[in-house]
Amino acid sequence: MDKWECEVCGYIYDPENGDPDQGISPGTPFEALPDNWVCPICKAPKEMFKIKR
Repeated sequence: MDKWECEVCGYIYDPENGDPDQGISPGTPFEALPDNWVCPICKAPKEMFKIKR
């Protein structure tokens, strides 16, 4: 699964880890995150993330 990087603060969303603080289970792909999910560091919306190459 692809990792995604926040273009605002550089946080990396890793699907293998999920985002337990926001109720996202490990193994959840970025595309499956709820539309209202935000970066846990800077609160940027999903639209501010890009695939990390």
